[in-house]
Amino acid sequence: MEALKVAIADDNEKMVEVLGQIIEEDKDLELVGKAHNGEESCNIIREKEPDVVVLDIIMPKMDGLKAVVKIRETLNIPIIMLSAKSEDTDKIIGLNFGADDYITKPFNPLELIARVKSHMRRYTALGSIAEKGSTIKIGDLELDKDSKEVRVNGEPVKLTATEYGILQLLMENAGKVFSIDEIYEKVWNELSFAPENTVSVHIRRIREKIEINPKEPKYLKVVWGIGYKIEKI
Repeated sequence: MEALKVAIADDNEKMVEVLGQIIEEDKDLELVGKAHNGEESCNIIREKEPDVVVLDIIMPKMDGLKAVVKIRETLNIPIIMLSAKSEDTDKIIGLNFGADDYITKPFNPLELIARVKSHMRRYTALGSIAEKGSTIKIGDLELDKDSKEVRVNGEPVKLTATEYGILQLLMENAGKVFSIDEIYEKVWNELSFAPENTVSVHIRRIREKIEINPKEPKYLKVVWGIGYKIEKI
């Protein structure tokens, strides 16, 4: 198995060096780029084509949030954001901009490595066990597990790996209600710890992409006090 290519960006040079060294010492990972501002990170990502990106939020020239938006114009690879801020609103902002995960400083570097591997396992595994030509179709919503594509009314919808993982879980179990904890544990493949904001933000982003009217969803429904489901149609 080839090593996973990782790019990191943080305006703290010491942080970049420490994380870079840990990544380089891991046989499953390959450090392909280090940046100290948002513009530099986007250039590295375009040139090196990493599998996973780790971005600090507060950086000069272009902050991490703007960098995420730029990356999402062409790529759906996992993005993990770093920040010294711990408020839930900051986490939600990062997720709203297209990040897959969020880690608050200070953190154990080994936790970050575990998150990188977890996101990459999910990204590469999506659809890997599907039979050839296996497609889930609910109304005008269609998910192809071979090509990992989602279409609404025949038009392709661009989802991140995490959004795709949530949608696949719900569509494969149409009509079944999953709690927030269940969604987090099955999609993130780790025990949940206060996952409400993380999951709800991803759910909202999915709705914005697959629903004609996200405020009155046809497919992705909330069951108040319990969780979420894809409606059978």
